[in-house]
Amino acid sequence: MDLRRCGWRLTEAEAGSGDSVALAHLAAMDPHAWTRLRHDYPRPQHDRVLLLGVGDSARRARLLGLGFGDVLCDAPVLSEIAARAERVAERVQMLPRYRTIGPLRLDLFARDGFVAGRPLALHPREFALLWRLADRPGMAVSKQALLSEVWRLYHVPDTNSLAVHVFRLRAKLAGAGLEGYVRTVDAGGYMLAGPAESHQPAIPMLVGEPRLADLVVTEAETVSHEP
Repeated sequence: MDLRRCGWRLTEAEAGSGDSVALAHLAAMDPHAWTRLRHDYPRPQHDRVLLLGVGDSARRARLLGLGFGDVLCDAPVLSEIAARAERVAERVQMLPRYRTIGPLRLDLFARDGFVAGRPLALHPREFALLWRLADRPGMAVSKQALLSEVWRLYHVPDTNSLAVHVFRLRAKLAGAGLEGYVRTVDAGGYMLAGPAESHQPAIPMLVGEPRLADLVVTEAETVSHEP
């Protein structure tokens, strides 16, 4: 089941980056592997995970309902895995118009955030900053990544523009009742946290997740398609 035979390559890239897809084989569950998968690919990133080795159709349906990118049976052929992984990668690359995190709704066309239908009146760079953090809610984004991807700067500037924009963004979110949504992480950088995470950080958990006896990941490898 080596996708490198179909033009893919293994990569050490950060989980969920670019067009990467994670392959996980569910054969004999072990809690450590399942925890590892949840940590590397929390619920907003399940659409990047292709699960193999799920023979029961009801279990496959349940996993698809939990948001996983695709779920295959016990013994799929390599060409089918490659084709389905390609579809997962293509879907991941599709840019959504809306992103919803709790009561916060981001509209890419309007370039603003809304809470209960009321706009936050975000500055264009404030919106770009919030949209980037919403790529992976609950996971840290480094200051350098924000400077390069939002400001298009590839060096650390002398100004504190990033901190100023984060301060203003936090003030607008707090004014809409979303205080604590943008958090500073210990290693530097920032993360977007939902209401349940704003005061107590934790590894994201599945809602209504399967019993450990039903679903176990023995190994998760990240693969990325060659351009």
